[in-house]
Amino acid sequence: MKHTLRVALDATPEQFQRLRDLQVTFAAVCNAIAPVVQSTRCWNRVALHHLVYRNMRERFPALGSQMICNAVYSVSRTARLVLQHPKSAWNVNKQSGAPLPLLRFAPSAPVYFDRHTLSLKGNVLSMLTLDGRMRFALRLASADEARFHHEKLVEVVLVVTARGFELIFQFASLDAAGSVQKMSANGLLPEYVLVIPPETTPPPTSAKKPLSRDVPDQLAPR
Repeated sequence: MKHTLRVALDATPEQFQRLRDLQVTFAAVCNAIAPVVQSTRCWNRVALHHLVYRNMRERFPALGSQMICNAVYSVSRTARLVLQHPKSAWNVNKQSGAPLPLLRFAPSAPVYFDRHTLSLKGNVLSMLTLDGRMRFALRLASADEARFHHEKLVEVVLVVTARGFELIFQFASLDAAGSVQKMSANGLLPEYVLVIPPETTPPPTSAKKPLSRDVPDQLAPR
């Protein structure tokens, strides 16, 4: 059984722009969080949240508190891929104590949603954007609709394609981090992430004391 369901959004030009604005802002928040990972060597989701949440809320008030949390989640899981994947050139276990690279997220990076920022009732989808809720009428096959009642939904991601925006619903598999493993099965980074070597980035000016040093972060239930 496939563990993902892709649903295309039939967006008007105005809705498309609202989703695009959300995506660009979400990536900007991720890029504001990434230097903290590099300077503190902390990518544990909970610890990273405590380090950056207040500052990100002040810098990006339009995004909303829960979407800030989702941006922290996005950075945390990407850092795990870059810094812990066995095939990654930046695996911290292979170069203990070496400076960390800087992660950069492209404006096309996906946006993560959860039950606080996205809901589906009947065939009506409601999504949180920068300027309130946006609703779409979905036409799901009966078998796909049944999945929301009988399977555990672990992740929802908004992506942009050549055809427009799509939502990817990730249902539970044997491993809740299955989507990460699939994405990095060959040790390859997603195309929307750039890893900048530490020697090409300026040293941090005011890094806080690390709360976690190279501590693997587990995918917490969402």
